[in-house]
Amino acid sequence: MENYTDILKKYWGYDSFRPLQREIIESAGLRRDTLALMPTGGGKSLTFQVPAMAKSGLCVVVTPLIALMNDQVENLKKREIPAVAIHSGMHNDQILIALDNAVYGAYKFMYVSPERLGTEMFQKKIVQTEVCLIAVDEAHCISQWGYDFRPAYLKIAEIRKLIPEAPVLALTATATPEVVDDIQNKLLFKEKNVFRKSFARPNLTYVVRVSENKEEQLVKILTNVPGTSVVYVRNRLKSKEIAEMLNEKGIRAEHFHAGLAPELKNAVQKRWTNSETRVIVATNAFGMGIDKPDVRTVVHIDLPDSLEAYFQEAGRAGRDEQRAYAVLLYNNSDAAKLKKRISDTFPEKSYILKVYDALGNYFEIGVGSGLDHTFAFDLADFCKSYGFSHLQAYNALKILQQAGYIDLTDEQDSASSVIFNVNKDELYNFKQTERQEKLIHVLLRSYTGLFTNPAYISEETIAARLNLKRQEVYETLTELSKEKIITYIPRRQTPFLTYTLERHDIKHILLGKNVYEDRLARYQKRVESVLEYAQEDKICRLKLLLAYLGQKDLAPCGKCDVCIKNNEKALAVSEFDVIKNEIEKLLTAEPQNIQNIIQNIGKNDRKVMECVRFLIDIGRIELDKMTMKLKLKKKQ
Repeated sequence: MENYTDILKKYWGYDSFRPLQREIIESAGLRRDTLALMPTGGGKSLTFQVPAMAKSGLCVVVTPLIALMNDQVENLKKREIPAVAIHSGMHNDQILIALDNAVYGAYKFMYVSPERLGTEMFQKKIVQTEVCLIAVDEAHCISQWGYDFRPAYLKIAEIRKLIPEAPVLALTATATPEVVDDIQNKLLFKEKNVFRKSFARPNLTYVVRVSENKEEQLVKILTNVPGTSVVYVRNRLKSKEIAEMLNEKGIRAEHFHAGLAPELKNAVQKRWTNSETRVIVATNAFGMGIDKPDVRTVVHIDLPDSLEAYFQEAGRAGRDEQRAYAVLLYNNSDAAKLKKRISDTFPEKSYILKVYDALGNYFEIGVGSGLDHTFAFDLADFCKSYGFSHLQAYNALKILQQAGYIDLTDEQDSASSVIFNVNKDELYNFKQTERQEKLIHVLLRSYTGLFTNPAYISEETIAARLNLKRQEVYETLTELSKEKIITYIPRRQTPFLTYTLERHDIKHILLGKNVYEDRLARYQKRVESVLEYAQEDKICRLKLLLAYLGQKDLAPCGKCDVCIKNNEKALAVSEFDVIKNEIEKLLTAEPQNIQNIIQNIGKNDRKVMECVRFLIDIGRIELDKMTMKLKLKKKQ
């Protein structure tokens, strides 16, 4: 462990590990198959990065999150740790170069999307590579009992058989007991070996608010609890409408969803991360890989599909261990809306077959053809061409994916990339225009290894350095690509669809019980669990959530809306608001010590102290250490 601590200090600058990180790292370092359950923001990445750095060989990291994959690769490179990403958005030549370099030991980490694992190219190269560890992020995706099953994850077992000496470290933030067992079975663990960090977060309070006017309730919450916030909604249009409503109420907000242009998404996210924007209103496309510690509230306006998803999204609040709130807004119409999602998520089998048939016609693939062919896929255009409902068609494709006929990557942001196809002498002899020459010089100065590895580039940065417009840079790169001097793949935001089996006649498409009926039953059960949580008024919210995730016999949290309602000694919400307003009014005039506050308000000492602690926790008031008096902080 001393060696691991030295590595942590040298590359990441930390002196010690977080709770449970050390035990997980030691287990992986001893080459034991390991499953680690750590809440969002618990530092999962270091648990595979540190032990891999202590051994010779390559660490293969399987993850479905393309944007997060690229971010981690760039972060490792900044620490002078060689890393590469391989995913569906790359050209075959780029993938082959990366795999060849891995065979010769050029990288310490290879991030790979699960869809690539089953390809002949990958499997042929991985057996030639020294692999010290296989890290599986979002490991719950391998379980068909889980809320986000992805069949491509099952290919990991094939890789294990090809390189049986490499241990597995599986990581996930949420998993029910059933899923925990299934993950270990599907990953071919040699023995059961699970590390669990308690999901309980003492600083995070869970609340359900019943309200027929959710927008009004949202404004009230954001007014009463200062600080940054995430507001989750179900669809893209609603994210924009809610953000506009908040801005009209004087609360700085922006919206976020997968359909925004990459530059806009990055700008919105950056402003929120830097606290220039107070509230981000988003679909569930937002959040993965986001580590902003000072989020005070996460509010769900619409009910999620599962408690696993809710727990993970709500857990983005309060990572700085200060008081934070996860609020679910609920009204009587929500139950009907949630139940309608069942038919949208599981359309009739005849509809699914119709979508499959149309897909082959859309790509002009004949029956018996198409195996391993990958296409950029415009779902909106596909639905428009064949008159399908966007939502039902998408879910039909996901069911076909579960059945093993196709792989559909979710919408992704693939940065532009460049690699030189010629050597330095050939480049020198190439007759270049003035603009081409200047651009080539900037490329070679700005990015390393362009003759051996593809590099992700920014057309905006290059344009600024050349004093050109972005379009002019794009056109010049395209010219060089046509001349075969470089391979240039422009940035694109699109899903990719791969035929994992040749196109079948629909008479031979099998949507078996395990693919359709069993999954439908489990989805219905998850929906019922969400409704039970929203409608419960007697059992502690935290106890209910943790029991669902397998943690039993916990004491009530004492802080959620149910606990406050059930605890006769608890400070009533109405009385709390009165005391809170009196404290704020008193401190508006001038700072006060705690004795003066208690004396001036004239209420029960315990109740006043409870309210003071709450106001400190949420950052509304603070203690001046020079005068030892409490003072009011300005609202954001």
